[in-house]
Amino acid sequence: MILLLALLIGIVAGLRAMLAPAAVSFAARFGGLALAGTPLAFMGYAWTPWILGIAALAELVTDQLPTTPSRKIPVQFGTRVVTGALSGACVGAAHGMLIGGGVAGIVGAVLGTYGGSSARTAMARAFKSDRPAGLVEDVVAIVLALVVVSAA
Repeated sequence: MILLLALLIGIVAGLRAMLAPAAVSFAARFGGLALAGTPLAFMGYAWTPWILGIAALAELVTDQLPTTPSRKIPVQFGTRVVTGALSGACVGAAHGMLIGGGVAGIVGAVLGTYGGSSARTAMARAFKSDRPAGLVEDVVAIVLALVVVSAA
């Protein structure tokens, strides 16, 4: 179950790179994701969730801009893999499975990146506009993140 949750938070990172670490950081600070005493304890420090939360909000806005680069270019893809690994490791570390959680987060980030891109392209084609497709993707990422951190 924990590895599935780590995979799912990795998928969130593939959809919205900063949303996954923001969600686990808020959960570590306020929601009971027990990271104290682990190498990832910093995710629950006082400022961490707020900094990551601002980055996640900025990403939700910039994702709607027509000049935003593809999530599949190396920098964007790499960021999603790293944040997926971090977020999955946080979910795993809270249950003694840091490495397994990190690996599951990486796999999820790759799945979320490619699957999200494909789904958004199909939705944009159906809507005849990218904006509604992007908003649907935002909602899916937010709801999935909330489900994962609530279950973890």
